[in-house]
Amino acid sequence: MIPQTMRAAVVEKPGEIKIKEVPVPRINPSEVLIKVKFCGICGTDYSIYIGKYSKDCLPLIPGHEFSGEVVAVGQDVSTVKVGDRVTADINLGCGVCFYCSRGQKLTCPEFRQLGIHIDGAFAEYVKAPAQQVHKLPDNVSYEVGAFVEPISCAIHAAKAMNVTLGSSVAVLGDGTLGILHTQIAKLQGAAPVILVGKHRKRMEAAQKMGLDYVVDINSESPVTRVKDLTGGRGADFVIESVGTSATYEMALAMTRPGGRLAAFGITNEEDTMKLRPFDFVLGERSMVGSCAGVGNDWPDAITLLQFGRINPVPLFSLKVPLEDLEKALLEGKENRELLKIFVSPEITEWQKL
Repeated sequence: MIPQTMRAAVVEKPGEIKIKEVPVPRINPSEVLIKVKFCGICGTDYSIYIGKYSKDCLPLIPGHEFSGEVVAVGQDVSTVKVGDRVTADINLGCGVCFYCSRGQKLTCPEFRQLGIHIDGAFAEYVKAPAQQVHKLPDNVSYEVGAFVEPISCAIHAAKAMNVTLGSSVAVLGDGTLGILHTQIAKLQGAAPVILVGKHRKRMEAAQKMGLDYVVDINSESPVTRVKDLTGGRGADFVIESVGTSATYEMALAMTRPGGRLAAFGITNEEDTMKLRPFDFVLGERSMVGSCAGVGNDWPDAITLLQFGRINPVPLFSLKVPLEDLEKALLEGKENRELLKIFVSPEITEWQKL
């Protein structure tokens, strides 16, 4: 029996989250209602909390990295059924504009995301269009299922980069996504794969996942070190996964002539970087942007998890109750040794992973 109301964490205004009793989402004939098992905390959630991102969408139930069980389907839905274990592609476009018709949903003028622009999964229930819902294989846990979204983002960036066998890859940023980028690069046959970071525990976790080199910004020049590790040239491919002007300039400086830089980290909207067109023209460098996983990136992520090509469990840090979302957001920002934190409406105390 589906209740009429549910518990949800609502960002009322910047810096204020309230646990409220709100109506359970009502689904239309093409939608699915999902009982949330886990929802991962993302840096975007913190940005929403402090008013840096999607401020015009408040009040909002955030949360976009989720898994759960289907508890209701619309009358036109045939692709999933009640009881299925699922996750859902959060990216919504209009479906008919110039960009959507060319498979570029992420640039649709009406682009929206569950948990970022419309209500998401830091709640007991969330709804999603059936065509966006993906079943989880039996050997993929709900925790891992809630990690499909960030993996899809890393996959989307990897496809944009088009890394070739034996190419060197450097990733700036030792957060969850930065480490995921290194794992995808390994699957693409890159060598060496280099992570540039500054948090010791995170870099230790990354090393345990089989990286070739870790460069600590605190103790050495990252540009010099990356060049030393790549025959003095710089990396063939560089991924910026931090989101500051300084790290973007650093990423460009360590990209070899003829190399490619992937812009992934989200900066403040008003931020700029110093760029010499000379370096791109005579150096024949290129840059690609990538912001989210969409379309086939989601089933590709699930397939990699199903067959063990990626094991994200070493990146899991905590599980916390829904009521403690605000505390967990602040803890994740303060304690940089933590990586992925999951929120669940079904648990009552903090659990280490």
